[in-house]
Amino acid sequence: MLTLETRAKIRRDREVLKKSIKQISRDRHVSRNTVRKILEEEPGQEIGYQRSIQPRPQLGPYVERLEKILEADWPQPRKQRLQAKQIFETLAYEGYQGAYDSVRRYVKAWRTEKGRNPGTVFIPLYFEPGSAYQFDWSYESAVLGGVHQSIKVAHFRLAHSRMIFVVAFLRESLEMLLDAHNRAFKFFGGCPHQGIYDNLSTAVDKILKGKERTFNSRFEAMCDHFLVEPVACTPAAGWEKGQVEKQVRDVRNWFFKPIPQFADLEELNHWLADRCWGWASTHPHPEQKQRTVAAVFQQEREHLIRFSRPFDAYKERECRVSSTSLIQYDGNQYSVEAIAARKAVTIRAYAERIMVIHKGKVVADHLRNLSKG
Repeated sequence: MLTLETRAKIRRDREVLKKSIKQISRDRHVSRNTVRKILEEEPGQEIGYQRSIQPRPQLGPYVERLEKILEADWPQPRKQRLQAKQIFETLAYEGYQGAYDSVRRYVKAWRTEKGRNPGTVFIPLYFEPGSAYQFDWSYESAVLGGVHQSIKVAHFRLAHSRMIFVVAFLRESLEMLLDAHNRAFKFFGGCPHQGIYDNLSTAVDKILKGKERTFNSRFEAMCDHFLVEPVACTPAAGWEKGQVEKQVRDVRNWFFKPIPQFADLEELNHWLADRCWGWASTHPHPEQKQRTVAAVFQQEREHLIRFSRPFDAYKERECRVSSTSLIQYDGNQYSVEAIAARKAVTIRAYAERIMVIHKGKVVADHLRNLSKG
């Protein structure tokens, strides 16, 4: 029996990486018939090429000279070391005809590698259109129906265009996490090829070596549904999703000061979505400064995996119905059909409703009560 993770990798190999069935069969050590069966279950989209090696046609002949300058300069106190601009001018005087940016990148990479603790150095990342999004939670306050409440806000940020989306919940549980992805990908009109996360307790069951993780099966099923590859950050390496870390601080100042007041959570979330569009339409992109975030986002949309249908975003649990045809979930009781009294049933908890299944039949479907008791 193939794991959900392996089935998702096979789909991405074919639909995203465009590998042949023969190559997938060889790489994943499964039969071609098995590959064909898995591919018939759900289609996907193609991922863009990302260059991993930076060529240096102009700088190449001057690398040895550049490294000698850097080696001689390294023992100097940090504030007295040569600037990249000064090194570039020295090389240009000696005949180098390439760009300053090539020298700057090489100097930065060399000094980072040479440093005694390079793991703590922030290295800005470049993302191709549609390549990745970053996710995080934050804790905010809002007045809902006249009551001051603590809310959990899910933050999404497209790493190329910097387009943002935020949505609020009263819980930070698995079903809320899944629902947040449905809302975000519908808002964006699609999803990037990778999702960058910290080690969420609701999504990660076990942290392994390096970036390897054992993800929750429902979270894995959602990623498989959207053909997204989940990537977990290295513990204590916040810069790996630095964009969304900054977004959390900025959104708190932009949207939650002063504390917003609305009739209910739905009204708050409509307002937050409008504010996301408003912000993107008025803020310049940090790299393409002549264009707004919204303009860059409209171009990036063409590279997203198309949003076709939402994921069935529930968390499942087994329980037994009481003699009075009641089940209990999250501190609240819900009634079920009498036919299920004293019998084992399956509870499917969604962000906004509770569904109860018995022998494949729905015996209860209620709006969810998120208050205790």
